[in-house]
Amino acid sequence: MIYYNADEIVVRNMQLDDARILTEEEIAQGWDGDIEKYEMRLKHQAEGKSIAFVAEYRGNVAGYINVYPNSEWGAFANQGYSEIVDFGVLIRYRNKGIGNKLMDIAEKIASGYSEVVYLGVGLHSGYGSAQRMYVKRGYIPDGTGVWYRDKVCGQYADCCNDDDLVLYLSKRVR
Repeated sequence: MIYYNADEIVVRNMQLDDARILTEEEIAQGWDGDIEKYEMRLKHQAEGKSIAFVAEYRGNVAGYINVYPNSEWGAFANQGYSEIVDFGVLIRYRNKGIGNKLMDIAEKIASGYSEVVYLGVGLHSGYGSAQRMYVKRGYIPDGTGVWYRDKVCGQYADCCNDDDLVLYLSKRVR
């Protein structure tokens, strides 16, 4: 299904070939490319647990995002809230409006399921542009503090500033 098609950007449902392309592109730009995460998103989509999107820019796969209408993870797990999970735009396609368009679509889809959408954002510098984007879009911290490896990270607890250290943010979408 196509959700958006204008301004050289197309947003549509993810397909299996997209997983290979995204993995190869992530490896080429120095990220940890992992096709299994995309295959899992596609499996969840087939099971009706999520909606997986990709964005194309001028015909090339450029980014991705996923919506879980009733997420089982994080600060609002199993409360009937939608979660945006695993959002990224390949480096060479950034600053072209792709990330904002993916977020627009994800929030619109999420609003059909719940009044609130939430997401977890990493705390290291690699997430800097995402952190800024979420604040600009009106997301606020949920108040539980930082999470590490899918649990609240207690005060003075040991953790590592890796991809598993996140802050959950939420936004009212309707």
